[in-house]
Amino acid sequence: MKTKYYLESADVKAIMSASEAEAHKHNWAVSIAIVDDGGHLLNFSRLDGAAPFSAHMAPAKANTAALGRRETKIYEDIINNGRFAFITAPDVNGMLEGGVPILKDGQVIGAVGVSGVKSSEDVQIAKAGIEAFYRLHP
Repeated sequence: MKTKYYLESADVKAIMSASEAEAHKHNWAVSIAIVDDGGHLLNFSRLDGAAPFSAHMAPAKANTAALGRRETKIYEDIINNGRFAFITAPDVNGMLEGGVPILKDGQVIGAVGVSGVKSSEDVQIAKAGIEAFYRLHP
């Protein structure tokens, strides 16, 4: 039998706090979503001034990163490189940069999705949150 890691409430709070702090540091109005390994929403924050659409996109990016077990930029690149049929993949939304999986000992245990600024900045916010998790669990 194998051990399965999972995000605990304290982990989720630390990830969200660090993600929000990164966004506030740059005055970026974004939505931030944290999901478990099955893509189920654990926490969500829409910062002041964030576009309403970002509230839909952040959870979609997080869900796709968790279920796909990789950063969502990979899917965006696949589509941008001409494999347009990929947009018909069932139950996959948020195929834009900004979703980042959370790994523990090689296992995906969740993901962070961010939407509202440039996609590279969305990733910066997500990774700031994930780094807080890694500081708790080196």
